[in-house]
Amino acid sequence: MEPSTSSSTAINAVNGATKLTQPHLQNGLEVTGSSPVCMESKTVGESCALAAELCRHFYTLGWVSGTGGSITIKVHDDAIPRPHQLIVMSPSGVQKERMVAEDMYVLSSGGFLLSSPPLKPYPHRLPKCTDCGPIFMKVYEICDAGAVIHSHGIEACLVTMMNPFSKEFRITHMEMIKGIQGHGYHDELVLPIIENSAHEGELTESLTEAISAYPKATAVLVCNHGVYIWGDSWISAKTQAECYHYLFDAAIKLHQLGLDWSTPTHGPIRNIQGVWGCGLNLSRALKAGSLTLDYVIEPSQCCVMLNIEGTTNPLSFVSNILFSYAHDNVEKHLAATFDSEETQDDIHLLRSQIQNDLDQGVAGAVAVPSDYVGQDLVIPALVANVEAMIRADRKVIALKQLQGHIWRTGFQNNELVGILYDDVPEVLERWHAAGIKVYIYSNCSREGQRLLFAKSNYGDLRKYFCGFFDTAVGNKNESHSYLEILRTVGVDRPADMLFVTDVFQEAVAASAAGLEVIISIRPGNGALPDEHGFRTVESLLDT
Repeated sequence: MEPSTSSSTAINAVNGATKLTQPHLQNGLEVTGSSPVCMESKTVGESCALAAELCRHFYTLGWVSGTGGSITIKVHDDAIPRPHQLIVMSPSGVQKERMVAEDMYVLSSGGFLLSSPPLKPYPHRLPKCTDCGPIFMKVYEICDAGAVIHSHGIEACLVTMMNPFSKEFRITHMEMIKGIQGHGYHDELVLPIIENSAHEGELTESLTEAISAYPKATAVLVCNHGVYIWGDSWISAKTQAECYHYLFDAAIKLHQLGLDWSTPTHGPIRNIQGVWGCGLNLSRALKAGSLTLDYVIEPSQCCVMLNIEGTTNPLSFVSNILFSYAHDNVEKHLAATFDSEETQDDIHLLRSQIQNDLDQGVAGAVAVPSDYVGQDLVIPALVANVEAMIRADRKVIALKQLQGHIWRTGFQNNELVGILYDDVPEVLERWHAAGIKVYIYSNCSREGQRLLFAKSNYGDLRKYFCGFFDTAVGNKNESHSYLEILRTVGVDRPADMLFVTDVFQEAVAASAAGLEVIISIRPGNGALPDEHGFRTVESLLDT
């Protein structure tokens, strides 16, 4: 975390006691040394005792076994706004069922460690603040939380494995959804799933992105790992954690019964008779128990990948609305968000692309002055380069990333709505019912893709997709890009994936990689060469 003062030293005042210390880093947090006076405060002591008690309780639930899992609580004080309250945080590598109040760390609101646990004799290890520390601090910063729980409960781990390609957990029409903040029985609960990392602190960036993308969520699942859950108080966090684990367990049990936990009726997961006829291999199978389904598609043979422009959405929508919106709002966006970390990252990426263009003599590229001269000079130069890239229909990542952030604002402000062909929601529902995994591969940024389907004229359709790919994986006209996608999603035989696009060059590249290919014929799409050799459809329902 960034220190709360620009000085190389930190002055921390706790309960009237001031201590001047030299800070250093531990687990990504600023350490200012131990200050036992922290524990002398009644509210701090009670919070430490509460955190230890909860850890012991969570151990009995299987959430923090093997020294894993963690908890952090804000020290509540009515006289202090929550963002400035002290923080209690559990240690790492400690037997949670034996924890006591003295084992807890106390931190300032800015992330300074004010109090550390006392040393214990062998075989205890040196005390160490939880590896989740930077993540906890980021959740406090973004969500104004009062407590955060990190659980390694097996339910939270297994739900990320049931569909290994899904980036979301979805469930609806379950009573315990009412225990989740902002949700009711009829609502669909949606949680993001992020990839795991060898070191917990490395999850901070992806978790931050997930929180931003799912503002209604109060939890983030980590694939093959566990879950982070927060609330405005320890009671709220604990209550929601219990509800989440119940819902995870319910989804697992419904899955075992062959029932779909993500639909209101909780009907059979797969019932594909008369649903799809794309030449995929179907194997006859008998399900255990009372449910019998005539056919089941093997997972590696259930993949469809779609282009967006001219396939799921009219070309006119992408070119006349999306691209025009980004072009018309780039200057406004840069000016309004210039000092934000995200926009500075966008500018850094743009500067790298512009410098490369200047070195290569690309037409339209102009030098951008350094930031210190002021944004009044920097922004016009950036805008000039962006407009030149748009005019030249450049597919560079820097432009796509910036456009995605501009589109996000447009969708969030309801200035943009994703226009889909009428057959798209129906075919997505059909494929979903058949257990077919659907992916998107588009020149549009991944964030832009998710926004388009989240804010479509048919509502939020993201639940139907297992993944989104953009040109970061490679140029769409090159075969190796499709091979990379196959490796990413775990498809061994290229022919087991169907790719639908309106672009002949993309069809050629995908076919060369071994994928089955269909070309979409829509009003306004480009003409195809004579004798092109590909199957064509005018509706995705005909695939």
